[in-house]
Amino acid sequence: MEVSDRVKAIIQNYEGISGPCEARLIKILMHGRLGGTGKLVILPVDQGFEHGPARSFAMNPAAYDPHYHYQLAVDAGLSAFAAPLGMLEAGVETFATKIPTILKINSSNSWATSKDQAITGSVRDAKRLGCCGVGFTIYPGSEDYINLVEEFRAMAAEARVEGLVVVLWSYPRGGNITKVGETALDITAYAAHMAALLGAHIIKVKPPTAHLEQPESKAVYEANNVATEHLHQRIRHIMASTFAGRRLVVFSGGGSKDTDTLLEEIRELKAGGASGSIIGRNSFQRPREEALKLLDTIINIYLER
Repeated sequence: MEVSDRVKAIIQNYEGISGPCEARLIKILMHGRLGGTGKLVILPVDQGFEHGPARSFAMNPAAYDPHYHYQLAVDAGLSAFAAPLGMLEAGVETFATKIPTILKINSSNSWATSKDQAITGSVRDAKRLGCCGVGFTIYPGSEDYINLVEEFRAMAAEARVEGLVVVLWSYPRGGNITKVGETALDITAYAAHMAALLGAHIIKVKPPTAHLEQPESKAVYEANNVATEHLHQRIRHIMASTFAGRRLVVFSGGGSKDTDTLLEEIRELKAGGASGSIIGRNSFQRPREEALKLLDTIINIYLER
């Protein structure tokens, strides 16, 4: 496989990774319609754990089938497919060579009262399934943050030994963070920076709002004239917060949105220099043909078509 100059430049930012890990990161970056551009669109399907089957799939019953998601990611020409153990096991032999996969190793559920995640898979599982990477969620701000970070450190260390890409969902919540503060610019930038410091190869955060949660941060943002009005300005700040753009950062599609709102958000992500998008519910909850059309448009935005 001939690696593009853009992907070579990105890989140079990861000076400490092993040869096998580098090869798998290149595989993700070179796969699909965005292959070679340095941009990523990933399909994540862990919502069954987080929200339950009906809330996740009843609006598009075909999506109860794991093969549906594999095939959607393949047919849309996406960069990778991320899911928990059982869902990947349900299609690994059929789709083994068709799309890079990421095993989501921890999960929560809508019944939980603590801001914590249960370990639901392992690095050994990821290797057995031929995955390119492993994914993990932390909740900066929660009372369980320290345990989550220590679990991530242990998992990431094992993943590096096995040459797997490490993807970190960094979602602030709990503790003294208000609900509106979970997507505040200062909080999101802090969470993204933590993920970079923890050694994540790919970082996932939510698109930030213009709200500034912490008085101490607000004073610094205002004193230094950090632009916060438009989403593309806020995305640029998130990218700066992840080692001046030296780390790949993909942004969540979040809850269900109408098409125009979602596509305008994607345009702002692109304008701000985002590495890409990780689009779950906003794709698989639509009928298949509508989802494919949406994903095609998203990819074309990143391709500047």
